[in-house]
Amino acid sequence: MAADYTEEHIRSLEPREHIRLRPGMYIGKLGDGTSPDDGIYILLKETIDNCIDEFVMGNGKQIDIEIDEKFVRVRDYGRGIPLGKLKDCASIINTGAKYDSEAFKKSVGLNGVGIKAVNFLSEFFEIAAFRDKQTKGITFAHGLITEEMKKSVKSTEPSGTIVSFEPDEEIFGKYTWNMEYVETMLRNYAYLNTGLTLSLNGKKFKSKNGLLDLLNENLDGGETPIYQIVHLVDTDIEIAFAHTEQTGEEYYSFVNGQHTTMGGTHLAAFREAIVSTIRTHFKKQFDAADIRSGIVAAVSVKIEDPVFESQTKTKLGSTHMAPGGETIRTFIGNYVGQQLDNVLHRRKETADAMLEKIQRSEHERKELKGIKKLARERAKQSKVHNKKLRDCRAHLNSKHKLALESTLFITEGDSASGSITKARSVDTQAVFSLRGKPLNSYGMSQKVVYQNEEFNLLQAALGIEDGLEGLRYNKVVLATDADVDGMHIRLLAMTFFLQFFPDLIREGHLYILETPLFRVRNKKETRYCYTEEERQAALSEVSNPEITRFKGLGEISPDEFKFFIGDNVRLAPVEMPAKPKAIQELLEFYMGKNTPQRQEYIIRNLKVETDIIDEEEEPADAA
Repeated sequence: MAADYTEEHIRSLEPREHIRLRPGMYIGKLGDGTSPDDGIYILLKETIDNCIDEFVMGNGKQIDIEIDEKFVRVRDYGRGIPLGKLKDCASIINTGAKYDSEAFKKSVGLNGVGIKAVNFLSEFFEIAAFRDKQTKGITFAHGLITEEMKKSVKSTEPSGTIVSFEPDEEIFGKYTWNMEYVETMLRNYAYLNTGLTLSLNGKKFKSKNGLLDLLNENLDGGETPIYQIVHLVDTDIEIAFAHTEQTGEEYYSFVNGQHTTMGGTHLAAFREAIVSTIRTHFKKQFDAADIRSGIVAAVSVKIEDPVFESQTKTKLGSTHMAPGGETIRTFIGNYVGQQLDNVLHRRKETADAMLEKIQRSEHERKELKGIKKLARERAKQSKVHNKKLRDCRAHLNSKHKLALESTLFITEGDSASGSITKARSVDTQAVFSLRGKPLNSYGMSQKVVYQNEEFNLLQAALGIEDGLEGLRYNKVVLATDADVDGMHIRLLAMTFFLQFFPDLIREGHLYILETPLFRVRNKKETRYCYTEEERQAALSEVSNPEITRFKGLGEISPDEFKFFIGDNVRLAPVEMPAKPKAIQELLEFYMGKNTPQRQEYIIRNLKVETDIIDEEEEPADAA
C-alpha cells in the first residue's frame, strides 16, 4: 500500500543541502578521479575558471595551482574578491559579478553556482582575498563556516584570490588526482589564453600561438598534417585545422575558454562552413564526408550569455553570438568563408594538397561502394542463419523507453556467449559472439571492415556503417576472459574501434566487463571477489570457505552470470589518452610490425608469480 501524501512530505532544501544531496545536477558524475570528467576535476575547473575570467578582463597574468594528495590550492593575481562580499561569493548561490555583463561580458561561469559547489562538496574549503593592501579569509567544512575573519587586516601580498579545498570523501569516496588529466586541462587553458602562465606544482604551461600550438602538440608523433596548418584568429573566434592521411574527423572545441567535449552549435557551424567554403573555392560539389575525411581541427568562440546543455558545460546549445545578435551559424559561416578562401588563394601548395586529399577520399569512398554492396548482400543472406547476434528489444536509435539502457556484449566464443545470453535481459542486453581472435586491423584501410566477415557483421550489428548517429546500443561492452587470450582479443577489438570508429570511444560508449576472479562461499553466504584484496577480505570474514577460481566466462553458470550483468554490473570505461597523439604511438608499439621491440619489452617486464591460492587453503577449496 502506498504511503499517504500529505503536507508533511513536502520539503524545502537549502542550496548547500541540495548540492550535497544531488551533486550530479551541478557537477555531472562523481567518479574516483580515473576519468577526466569525474567530479573532482570539475571542482578544480570551476575554481580556475574564476581566475581565467580575471585574466580575460586584463587582471593578473599568472595562476598558481598546487595539488598534494587531496589538498588543492589555487592562487590568482587578479583584482581579488571585494572583501565585504567574500562570504557571499563563497556560500550564497546566485551571487557574483558575472551577472554584470560589463564586468564579465564573455565569462565561462554565468550561474553563480561554481565556487559554491566547490565549497559545499569539500570537507575543507578556505578562501582568502587580497585587495588594496588588505586581506580577509574564511574557512568552511562541508560548506559550513568553521572560522571567519570578521575584519580585514593589512597585507603586503599582491592582489588576488586564494582558494584551497579538499574534495569530500563522503561525496566522492576514495579518489586520486590523475596529474595527466590536470596537465591537459591546464594546457587547454594556456592555448586559449595566450600570455597567461599556469603553474602546477612548479611546472609551467604557457602558449604563444594559441590553437596552433594545440594542434602542433597533439599532431606531433601521431598524424602528420599534409599541409601547413591553417590558423585563423579574430576578436571572438580562433580556428586551427589541417588534413592528415587518417580517416574520420577529430575536433577540439571551446566556448569562452570552456572545453566543449561534446561539441554543440559552434562545432556544427564550423563543420558546415568548411564544406561550403571548399565547395565554393574549388567549384565542385564534393561529398561532405570526403571534404572532412582526415581533418583535425580546433575551434574556439567567445559569445555573450552562452547556453549549455548541461551544468558541466560540455555541449553548447546557444544559437546566437549575443542576445539579439547574429546567429553562430552565420557568424562562423561568413568568417570561415572569407578567411579560408583568402588562405587558399594565397597558399597554392595548401590548396593543391587539400584538393588531392579530398580526391583521394572520394576515390576510396567510391571504391568502397562496390565492396559495401557485396558486404550488405552477404550480411542479408546470412542474417537468417547468423547466430552471432542475439539482439534485444530496446535500441539507442529508437524511441524505446529503455533506449539508454541498451547494451551489446561482445564475447569470445560460444561458451561465454551462451552463459550471458541465458542470463541477460532480453529487453536491453544483446550479445555478439566473436569466432576466436579477430584480425589485427592496425594500419589497414577501411576495406578490411567490409571484406572481413566478422568485422562487417559487427559493424552491421552496431549500426555504425554510416556514422555514429545510427548506433544501436548506448553501451558496447567487451566481455572476454581474464587470461592472456582474452586480453589479446580485447586488444584486437579495441584496435578495430580506434582505427575505424574512434568516436565510439571518444563519446563514452565502449566498456570492458569486469567479472569476478573468485567465489568464496559457505552454506550461509556467497562472496564474489574481483581482486586479490577482496578475496583476502572474504577469507577473513567467511568461515570454512570453499574457494573457486574462475578461469573463463564459460565456467560461470547463467544463474550466477545474472549477478554480474544486472544492477551491480561493473564496467570499466575505455577512454582516449589525455594526449591524443599517444593513440598512434600506443597502436604502433603494441599492434605494429615491431615484433623484436615488443619481445624485448615483455622479457624486460616479465614477472613470475606463485599461485594466488595458498597451499593451506587447498583443503577448503577441495571441500
